[in-house]
Amino acid sequence: MARERVIGPEQQPEEEQFLVPLRPQTLDEYVGQPQIVESLRIAIEAAKQRGDALDHVLFHGPPGLGKTTLSHIIAHELGAKIATTSGPTMEKPGDLMPFLVNQESRDVLFIDEIHRLPRPVEEFVYSAMEDFTVNFTLDKGVYTKPLPFKLERFTLVGATTRAGMLTAPLRERFGIRLHLDFYNTEDLEHIARRSAKILDVPLDPEGATELARRSRGTPRIVNRLLSRARDYAQARADGHITRAVADAALQLEGIDAQGLDKLDRALLKTIIETYEGGPVGLQALAATLNEEVDTLEDMVEPFLLRLGFLARTPQGRRATPRAYEHLGYAPPRTAPQAQLRLLGE
Repeated sequence: MARERVIGPEQQPEEEQFLVPLRPQTLDEYVGQPQIVESLRIAIEAAKQRGDALDHVLFHGPPGLGKTTLSHIIAHELGAKIATTSGPTMEKPGDLMPFLVNQESRDVLFIDEIHRLPRPVEEFVYSAMEDFTVNFTLDKGVYTKPLPFKLERFTLVGATTRAGMLTAPLRERFGIRLHLDFYNTEDLEHIARRSAKILDVPLDPEGATELARRSRGTPRIVNRLLSRARDYAQARADGHITRAVADAALQLEGIDAQGLDKLDRALLKTIIETYEGGPVGLQALAATLNEEVDTLEDMVEPFLLRLGFLARTPQGRRATPRAYEHLGYAPPRTAPQAQLRLLGE
């Protein structure tokens, strides 16, 4: 279900053609995350002055915030090439070897979902990151012989949505570790206006604000909502995206004024109605909603926590009074579930 969500932060395959032209190419074009941009700017300038490779970089934070975009910007700013892969595709050390041996001096290797590297592959990359050397094994069995292979000095950029799942030895090999956080509405408005200009779509300031405040603090989502609003404006309005047009387009997609969709509301309603407001464990919620635990934990919970609609306690998840109010329920109380009533009834 997560891949079908309009406000899902993960990139959908059919979006590649639409999103690529919207991605900034340089640090000057990048909007938001000012401390990260300045840290990268300083590190890149220093590396270029030394004529050396940039320190290995680890980006961590929720999906859709620009980790992949920043990796490409790093390569562009360095005047280097970039090769991309992901942790789940690396089943054995030999799968990573072609990427390593083809790195030229100061090139960038980007590994998405780096926390999902199998342990043998992770251990294989240690020496590549530290000494720019790997041991290539010749023959098998009793004739096994490790042959050291010297690599060019390159930069490994890793991205993860689950920094806690990284092992300490891998994490400590990154000289630059940067956490991407959700964007504020002002920055998302800027992104919406920039994208609309590139796409030649008339977007009113109020329309940009409406898209921004419903985009869950995520640039990828604000661009997706812009796409939906553009289609609606062309088919049902005069082509201009006003606040009213944006609101109508997003209501049609099931996205409410706070940026919640059907799955968000279902999770909160399940806690309130089925589990009397909580606490309830994530496994139980996933089973009740027929969803994957990872989907709820990675794609749903972060935004609800940020809004203050959901609370995590040692006993489990609880719906907060703000969630009750948003969904139209009476404030939480100790009465049994049967007495829970909707406001206005």
